Amino acid sequence: MPLSESHLRSILKLKSFGHEVHIAHSGADALKIAEKYRPEIGILDIGMPGLSGYEVAKRIRSEAWGAQITLIALTGWGQDNDKRMAHVAGFDHHLTKPVDPDWWRNS
Repeated sequence: MPLSESHLRSILKLKSFGHEVHIAHSGADALKIAEKYRPEIGILDIGMPGLSGYEVAKRIRSEAWGAQITLIALTGWGQDNDKRMAHVAGFDHHLTKPVDPDWWRNS
């Protein structure tokens, strides 16, 4: 799955701030990456193929190592119910696309 121009800009911005970035193209891949690297922050799309971002968040939160990760839902789904479901799944933040790349620096 190719990355959009806005996603590439966001990734480059995060890297320019000194962050290590790992990219997953499915929910299963995201879970494997989280298990391997144990990140401080996980940015997940809700609509990933295979396991949804909701399911990945629930599985990360079910692990002892996943309790301290800051999970951010980055999605095109921004209705109140979507935000509630993200919170229930274990996300700390819910951002609706497109997100200003400077949000990462200021948050």
